[in-house]
Amino acid sequence: MAALRGYPDELRERATRLCIEARKDAAARTGAIRRIADQLDVHPEALRSWVKQAETGSPPRSRRTRADRSAR
Repeated sequence: MAALRGYPDELRERATRLCIEARKDAAARTGAIRRIADQLDVHPEALRSWVKQAETGSPPRSRRTRADRSAR
């Protein structure tokens, strides 16, 4: 069973896109993640990790429960 995500995929995609666009502009780059996170009511660290994943092209990490880990 997959872990439930705290934010809908549409919100994650929109927030990530807004941050990447804002970071292209040197004047808006400083504080872009925190500003957009506050506007969309998203935790800044969550948004920071989404942006990092989008910029590096790495897939999101899989979430395993303790039960999954102990089953090995």
